[in-house]
Amino acid sequence: MNKFYIRTYGCQMNVADSELVAGILSDAGFQKADTIDEADIIIFNSCTVRQHAEDRVLGRITSEAKRKKQNPNMLIGLIGCVAQRRGDELLDEIKSLDLVVGTDQYRQLPEIISSCMKRKEHLFADVQNNIENYENIYPVRNKGVNAFVTIMRGCNNFCSYCIVPYVRGRERSRDQKEILREIEKAGNDGFKDVTLLGQNVNSYNDGEYTFPELLEKAAHIRSIERLRFVTSHPKDISDKVIEVMAAEPKLCEHLHLPMQSGSNNILKKMNRKYTSERYLGIIHKLRNEMPDIAITTDVMVGFPEETEEDFLQTYNLMKQIRFDYAFTFKYSPREGTAADSYAEQIPEKTRLERLQKLIELQEQITFEKYQEQIGRTVQVYVEHTSKKSDKELSGRTRDNKIAVFPGDRKFIGTFVDIEIIDASGWTLKGKQIHHTKL
Repeated sequence: MNKFYIRTYGCQMNVADSELVAGILSDAGFQKADTIDEADIIIFNSCTVRQHAEDRVLGRITSEAKRKKQNPNMLIGLIGCVAQRRGDELLDEIKSLDLVVGTDQYRQLPEIISSCMKRKEHLFADVQNNIENYENIYPVRNKGVNAFVTIMRGCNNFCSYCIVPYVRGRERSRDQKEILREIEKAGNDGFKDVTLLGQNVNSYNDGEYTFPELLEKAAHIRSIERLRFVTSHPKDISDKVIEVMAAEPKLCEHLHLPMQSGSNNILKKMNRKYTSERYLGIIHKLRNEMPDIAITTDVMVGFPEETEEDFLQTYNLMKQIRFDYAFTFKYSPREGTAADSYAEQIPEKTRLERLQKLIELQEQITFEKYQEQIGRTVQVYVEHTSKKSDKELSGRTRDNKIAVFPGDRKFIGTFVDIEIIDASGWTLKGKQIHHTKL
């Protein structure tokens, strides 16, 4: 029996897609390998959001050529966003690559792999299919206690810096009944913390149900204990979503809400379709409804034509909002996006300087936020042993912070109440005071 191994790069959507592909291949009779050394089919699931991410996966594929010399029958494949963006040109560029399959063609993988094996030919499939939702396929999830459930695919936003709509196609929402069945199955399989995924979950609409209606139904599934979702777009998040978050106990007190910029001028050039005032209003509503909510974000600096004043508006808005954590980036030109053609590109030195200022600001805010946790009692869903010591356990709080505490690995997959006694870096440290068995 042929064994496959999938190496995943990029976002949570890619993790979910890799589990989906594992389900497709397993249903077709292929066997999942525990390690890359056991596999005779190696598949790389790729991310193309930034050039660095694309270069990283292509470099790894090139480095795996030596395996094919040892095992001439081995197949190496590329799936995901890089495969969709660059298609068959990669088969000519990377000689060790046997197959390239885009984001809407995963159902064809078993047939493509079999054809490669029998005919010893290189194949690609990158035709976009804007109705493909991979219904009636259950993913083979990776080991752990957290599950990702994709509720929609594609994106209609066309932010001027982003390649995603071009490689993942138009928005389409999965049938609510299919989503709820998958969530229930994940819970029955032991995954008690579920995250709903989409490029813009707030615009979910299967023709009958909207996102807040889906959230309400998902929050009542008995087999799970926690529910999260990502990513939210500020232009689409509604008051109803905030009301459901506040009302449903299983919905966690955390929201990732990309801000990107605090300058209305830059937000308009980014094609984000909201203002800084609108964004700040959402933050106020969230904190009024859920005073303990943790809010994280994405922020980009050095976007084309960003002035010093534009940057200061971003800096000051971050200072005012005080995010629990911010993923900060310098703008990176992406071929094929609108912003790549903008005339006034910001010098790399200026981008780096502005980025460093944001990093230093957010590090201080995050440090203070974590220090405020000391003395509190929080519930932790235990995920695994700590990376630093097998005598400590590591888990996630309801507001999505990592916490470690002394304990036995028998508690993995259970909920534990701990008292926070210290905070170091981006990790809370605690001591166990109560255990809830599942």
